[in-house]
Amino acid sequence: MYDILVYLFEHCQQADLAQNRDIVAKKLTAAGFEDADISEALTWMAGVMHATHHSLAPLPDARSAFRAYAPKELAKLDAECRGFLLTLEHGGILNPQTREHVIERALAAVGERLSLEQLKLIVLMVLWNLRTPTSRLVAEDLFSAPAERLPS
Repeated sequence: MYDILVYLFEHCQQADLAQNRDIVAKKLTAAGFEDADISEALTWMAGVMHATHHSLAPLPDARSAFRAYAPKELAKLDAECRGFLLTLEHGGILNPQTREHVIERALAAVGERLSLEQLKLIVLMVLWNLRTPTSRLVAEDLFSAPAERLPS
């Protein structure tokens, strides 16, 4: 799934994902991805796009509140991942709402535990979908080795 997300970021527009899922699926098939992986990635991306339309109630800022993680979240996100999220929030890249969106999508991602590289990709996809100006600027920082593909 993660290879597909990188491919989508590099080769597709958000509008294509929202309006032309079948065309995007055909492009992914032509690029050599398996149908099951394509379906999984596009379903995951649909969750990213769907959550954008649901606004959360305002959440307290990280400087004035503490975010406690549920056991399920602790199991999926190790200390390094949680620290990374906190750093992004303190740096103004994530706000409390986008942080929660990232955590929700992290929980929806495949695997029992996410690596930091996988979490970085999830952050990037959430920011990209929200069309935040920082998404392109932080893309290089989020990927320590952009040419390297993440494990599926």
